Amino acid sequence: MKHLKRTSGDLIDAIVDNMRQNLEELKYATLAPSRYTVYLSTTEHARIEGIIPRLQAEATRALDEELARINRPPLLRSLARRVAQLSGGRRPPLENAGPRWHVEFLPDTDGDLAADGDIMVHSDLVLTPDLELGVGERTRRITTTRHGDTSSTRARMINSPSPASRAPQIYARLSYRDNLGDHDYDVVADQATIGRGGHAFPVDVRVATSEDVSREHARIRRDGATGQFFLIDLSTLGTTLNGRHVPRGVEERDGVKRETGAETALPSRARIGLADTVFLEFEQVAR
Repeated sequence: MKHLKRTSGDLIDAIVDNMRQNLEELKYATLAPSRYTVYLSTTEHARIEGIIPRLQAEATRALDEELARINRPPLLRSLARRVAQLSGGRRPPLENAGPRWHVEFLPDTDGDLAADGDIMVHSDLVLTPDLELGVGERTRRITTTRHGDTSSTRARMINSPSPASRAPQIYARLSYRDNLGDHDYDVVADQATIGRGGHAFPVDVRVATSEDVSREHARIRRDGATGQFFLIDLSTLGTTLNGRHVPRGVEERDGVKRETGAETALPSRARIGLADTVFLEFEQVAR
């Protein structure tokens, strides 16, 4: 496949396009995310490194102009909007959720981008904390990736604990060794995803190892009602439980991966293998 050569203007267009996909409509305003991170191949980043301040200024200007364009539509659409206003269906005006725009251009050090012309953009929109659930800042992250003539979008909600909340309860522990040494991880939520991770594949337990281990290789799920843990294989080369392969929990159709719901119950102590490359010792903490 011949890869497209991107211009600096394409980077700014990608930021504006990402902004349109991460809007939150309130009663009196529609919020646009204020923070954007753009990842490029190391070659492309080196090419534009000297003009990054200028790119940041132009990206900020383009975001301002897009807000103005949406809020001041052409005459025909403004007439339609006026009718919507009279009927109570007016869309709240679009605003920057923060005091100003933040745009970063970074090199892709995780190898998520397949070609020099690929672009990945994260936008982060901070939402209202849910104090009843003990959740502090909640951030909706939208990731858009442009590869050749195609683009894809990925959404993820990131929760941070409330500062006033008590120390989280530890449900289980994982111990493992990878290329960086020995590690321990406390499972304090009802699920934990394990894998090599990456900019587009945030995981809870990130292992440094060969590409035999998938970006998102496996997930541990806890049933909140019973406390039982389950193992879900999300990988290409397989996951083992005490030396036995578990059923694959995803299937791929038309290039899209979908989870099947297949999962395997975890005993209180277990050895989890990732593509027979990295092994994690799982131990459930007594309730």
